[in-house]
Amino acid sequence: MLTSAHRSFLRLFTFSLVVVFLSLLPQGASAHPMPNSLVLLTIQPNGVAAELQLPLSELQLAFRQDVTRQPGTLVKRLGPQLEAYLLKHIQLTSPDKRPWKVEVQDMQVQPVEKSASGPYQELTVQLWLQAPAGASTRTFTFNYDVIIHQLVTHTALVSVKQDWEAGIQAEQPVEVGVIRLDIVNNKIVPLQINQQGGSLWTGFTSMAQLGIKHIAEGTDHLLFLLVLLLPAPLLVSQKQWGVFGGWRYSLIHLMRVVTAFTIGHSLTLLAGALGWLRLPSQPVEILIAFSILVSAFHALRPLFAGREAYIAAGFGLIHGLAFASTLSNLDLVPSQLALSILGFNLGIELMQLLIVALIMPWLLLLSNTSFYQGVRVTGALLAAITALAWIIERLNQQSNYITSLVERIAAFAPWIILGLAIVSIIVFWWERRRKRSIA
Repeated sequence: MLTSAHRSFLRLFTFSLVVVFLSLLPQGASAHPMPNSLVLLTIQPNGVAAELQLPLSELQLAFRQDVTRQPGTLVKRLGPQLEAYLLKHIQLTSPDKRPWKVEVQDMQVQPVEKSASGPYQELTVQLWLQAPAGASTRTFTFNYDVIIHQLVTHTALVSVKQDWEAGIQAEQPVEVGVIRLDIVNNKIVPLQINQQGGSLWTGFTSMAQLGIKHIAEGTDHLLFLLVLLLPAPLLVSQKQWGVFGGWRYSLIHLMRVVTAFTIGHSLTLLAGALGWLRLPSQPVEILIAFSILVSAFHALRPLFAGREAYIAAGFGLIHGLAFASTLSNLDLVPSQLALSILGFNLGIELMQLLIVALIMPWLLLLSNTSFYQGVRVTGALLAAITALAWIIERLNQQSNYITSLVERIAAFAPWIILGLAIVSIIVFWWERRRKRSIA
């Protein structure tokens, strides 16, 4: 009769043979490795939301029922059995050994088209992990052996998808560990989750950084504002853009437009983030491109001279809805949401003011020269073409040559600003010198 030691040795020996056999297979046979499971954690003050992504082909071997046949009806056919299976193989405990409550909230089958293992179907499971009273949600032991308890070659990659206090956002999950069979000891070692070190300040500053990144990468938002400011230093004469209106006039006009745009997008950022106002993303993005087209026409010929601030505020409401979509996708408690709105908006304003401060001095210099008409017309025409390309792209949801080119050019923005500064100084100095020589 075999003892437990003998059985362990046989398991280890069998597993070793499997590994050796797989390593001897030709390269073509191993071109598509079997998919792993993914566990994504969203850490909140009162619990942890978890998303499991389980490949059906692997799950079938462990679950011992046919889950790959008619995957669209899997949850309907075997939902209760799957839930019982998951609850049996997922346990969490706090450092004081108190167990957490695990609740299955949703299950659905989804296709995975692009992966190293080729296309496959996976079961996506949404869990709520409730910590015991008084326990921290940032430190716990994660006992998990879904699929792995039967399929010894399988692994589960565990990442923190969102941890607001640690500055981890949903766009950039951070891997915290891998759960697999420990071959030497023939057991699956629980994963220790330790997210200590987060704070409200870290969460706030991370949201400000997210706002800075969002506006820095938001070429369309900045283009609308800059094109609207293009004729700001000029006076209107006979329904045409005329001469430079002076430094004081230009700065006051500029500040009114920037302030109005800030007020407009701040209002809808707040309303959208709180869920009071929601619009589908496609029409919002189309309207943003349309706002650039309107400001480009205005830069060519005065359409609403003296009322630019009202236009900036009105279209700012549309731009704010796009900003709000970033926050509305985050799963935050009220206190975190309030600080996120403040930090995100602060980041947007800081980056927006920085861009305006880097570009407008040189445009003001140029607007005091005879060359500015060519700069204004060229800039307005290029903005109009870009806006039309964006409208077409967002209508048919397919990129085109112009929008791709704009994105590539935007990557050289610092060099473009430097070139603008050099040209404006040279042109301003040359024209002043020419006027003095004539006088």
